[in-house]
Amino acid sequence: MGLRKIHRLKHWRDFRSVYKQGISCYSPNLVLRALFTGKKDQQFPINPSRIGISISTKVSKKAVKRNRIKRQIRGAIAKILPTMAEGWDIVIIVKPSAKECKYEHFLRELEQLLIEAKIVNGH
Repeated sequence: MGLRKIHRLKHWRDFRSVYKQGISCYSPNLVLRALFTGKKDQQFPINPSRIGISISTKVSKKAVKRNRIKRQIRGAIAKILPTMAEGWDIVIIVKPSAKECKYEHFLRELEQLLIEAKIVNGH
């Protein structure tokens, strides 16, 4: 199950702006970089939150393993997405220690990172 097109961060310029101007939160296996792109004076931001995943060959040399980790993270994001605030560009960076992680670990760490960054609604 993938993310809908409106929730994907795809262009390299968007990734670069999140890296340069965004906030950072860290966990043992993931790094979350986030940039608010909505207008602060509007009650309802026009654009939905967009998410990108960055995983290097340092995590695993095999594309099969890297793609499996990305699928697990996308599944965790799909579960959390309804509770997320709109107007954010988010990049999730996978650390090399994540190759032993399961879906539940990614879900728990993503929830903690999003709460820490104040992206999840209600926190």
